[in-house]
Amino acid sequence: MNRVLIMREKDFTEVKAFYWKLIEQMQGGSYLPGWEKGVYPSDIFLRESLRNRALYMLKCDGNYAAAMVLNHETNEGYSGTAWKVDADKHQVLIVHALGVLPAFQGKGVAKHMVKEVIRIAGERHQRAIRLDVLNGNVPALKLYESMGFEHRRTTQMFYEDTGWTDYLLYELVL
Repeated sequence: MNRVLIMREKDFTEVKAFYWKLIEQMQGGSYLPGWEKGVYPSDIFLRESLRNRALYMLKCDGNYAAAMVLNHETNEGYSGTAWKVDADKHQVLIVHALGVLPAFQGKGVAKHMVKEVIRIAGERHQRAIRLDVLNGNVPALKLYESMGFEHRRTTQMFYEDTGWTDYLLYELVL
């Protein structure tokens, strides 16, 4: 499997095209992420992530297979959660918009991306990794739990693409 690349501002068109392709291809699948073109991930979110060098993509066989954003930003629904690690915002890496194109699913690509998150967090001396998963996203739940992430809370959160819905909050202590 190829190395995960940090994308740059000049890559915006490719990054946006990847996410739009992912959204289109996921429409016929058994799991719908709830993402919408232009809503989530939004152009503003993608551009800011690129500017902050927080957007990563994996290329396999010459094609982009997966993407994700790593930063320290959380939905306000994260507050009030009984996290195992008491850490300030800059000591915790948050995973956003992790997606794998259907053609690459079932081949260990998502697991490779999560391993990369763990490696990056370790290099940055983070104390934990946290993320939220849309309720019903069974493949993501299985993946994160198999990699040691612990369910900390289920709560309703608002995102532009899904509205108010249940999300499961996960944490991996490093």
